[in-house]
Amino acid sequence: MRASLIQIAVNEGESVESRRRRAAALVREQAGADLVVLPELWTTGAFAFEEFGREAEPLEGPTYEAMAKAASDAGVWLHAGSIPERDPEGPLYNTSLVFTPSGDLAAAYRKIHRFGFDKGEAVLMGAGQDLVTVRLPDTTLGLATCYDLRFPELFRGLVDAGAQTLVVPAGWPERRRAHWTLLARARAVEDQAFVLACGTAGTHAGVPQAGHSIVVDPWGEVLAEAGHDEEVLTVDFDPAKVAATREQFPALKDRVLGLEPPRR
Repeated sequence: MRASLIQIAVNEGESVESRRRRAAALVREQAGADLVVLPELWTTGAFAFEEFGREAEPLEGPTYEAMAKAASDAGVWLHAGSIPERDPEGPLYNTSLVFTPSGDLAAAYRKIHRFGFDKGEAVLMGAGQDLVTVRLPDTTLGLATCYDLRFPELFRGLVDAGAQTLVVPAGWPERRRAHWTLLARARAVEDQAFVLACGTAGTHAGVPQAGHSIVVDPWGEVLAEAGHDEEVLTVDFDPAKVAATREQFPALKDRVLGLEPPRR
């Protein structure tokens, strides 16, 4: 299976519409990949809090339309990163969109853990409630977003729901890049799953981004890692390695906490 992570740069001076067109063009260039992934809040920047309300769009808004067309044109499964979604009957949400190779919406995931410690995203966005998985022909994706990476119980829930490949778009800051790599590898090892973590390049509202998108296998081995600048990270991996790893080293079968108590 071939995955392409588009580590797009988000910088001041480029309009949302310009970046939307550029992202769509980059997706089309990945024809031949099985799965393409964009980062979190790449339309506005994850730290451009003042832009969330101004650029929020309905689920089936301009980004949805552009990404659906790009996925169809390229013939790829597309995790289109996340957008600031405006729910007409509720708050804003940090919402990820996944499209089929025919351009149909396969899933939408509203980010559960909002970053900010009572400011920024934590007060501007509503919290999602649902774990979301997406079945592809060769693997099942488990969806998470950025700050979710710090909460292992979410990923265990995704594994229990059948996830074998964990996809994490992010707008992760450079000052905590060491955590980004460490946590991506930890989630892969403890859940015996592939982790595809796609970050952004550039600077979001004065906050330099970490870049360093990363693909990790179920043993914690880094298969590919991007640099700091905008690039497309492409890697081939074998989804069958998840089942093989879980059979060879069946640690998940020894779980106690979080499971139903044994019957007496």
